[in-house]
Amino acid sequence: MKSSEKYAVTYAYTFQTSSDDDEDMTETVTDMAASVRAVEELLNYKFKNKMLLEEALTHSSYTDSASYQRLEFVGDAALGLAVSNYVFLAYPDLDPGQLSLLRAANISTEKLARVAVRHGLHKYVRHNAAALHDKVRDFATAVGQEDETEVYGGAIKAPKVLADIVESVAAAVYVDCGFDLQALWVKDGKHVDIRHWRKGEKNIASVYVDGQFAASACSDQKENAKLHAARAALRKLSYKASEKIGGDIIGEVNGSTTKIESAKQKLHELCGRKRWPKPNYRIEKEIGPAHDRRFICSVQIEIAEAVLFVTGDEKSRVKEAENSAASLMLLGLQGS
Repeated sequence: MKSSEKYAVTYAYTFQTSSDDDEDMTETVTDMAASVRAVEELLNYKFKNKMLLEEALTHSSYTDSASYQRLEFVGDAALGLAVSNYVFLAYPDLDPGQLSLLRAANISTEKLARVAVRHGLHKYVRHNAAALHDKVRDFATAVGQEDETEVYGGAIKAPKVLADIVESVAAAVYVDCGFDLQALWVKDGKHVDIRHWRKGEKNIASVYVDGQFAASACSDQKENAKLHAARAALRKLSYKASEKIGGDIIGEVNGSTTKIESAKQKLHELCGRKRWPKPNYRIEKEIGPAHDRRFICSVQIEIAEAVLFVTGDEKSRVKEAENSAASLMLLGLQGS
């Protein structure tokens, strides 16, 4: 089995936009009209009802306008559903518990707060609370001074208001586009179109991204064809997006010459050099009777950009199965 068939990445960031790393992290924009224009440009989305975005950027301490609290309520659910849809399609072999962990890792307060800082959303929050301003400023400054992104949290706790803003802005888009979840979940600012037709007794579905063919699938049932095509397209997009990760570490991975029996050690050393958390191994399946038991293990690494998950090949010992998974993870990181 090819390693590429097992390698998948889930991105932690809902808004895939550009940012300026040299930008002043503590600068704030106080004019709401300017804020709306700036956030529209950031999202690459023009609001039909700009009052929705104004509301999404308004904290409850600013009493002259409705706050983002109602939109935050909707955004929390909308982002949860959007990420649930993504991991369900991208990881067909994971059980509900693993899918829940992936979803939680991608929409935690810490992750969403860092999204807000990374893309400058914190500069556009309208409020009348000096303490809130100080907390946001200190967190943004701390994040900007980190040598590498902290996975489990940095020196300063993430202010909840930043995660709230990401959720409320997502909700504003969701409501403004007519509660269209697909329109909300735009990957890297791309337009996704799924086309369906019948050929004989088969239903065929093809996915086009920005007008370019991405993937196709067929099934006896129309919806299954669409589902399989969408899953194939998501995997293809994930591999392309993971080039950023793979390219950064390709010089540190010992490629296909890595012996399987030393793969766990190689992966552990790589994680240490990259200041990533230790790989998490798990027995996914036990096969055969007790006297001839065989094992399939997985390895997972949660880094700032993604959650990396790989399942290894069937082996007669747990250690060998873990080394198999680690070997495929290394090959996946290099080959992606």
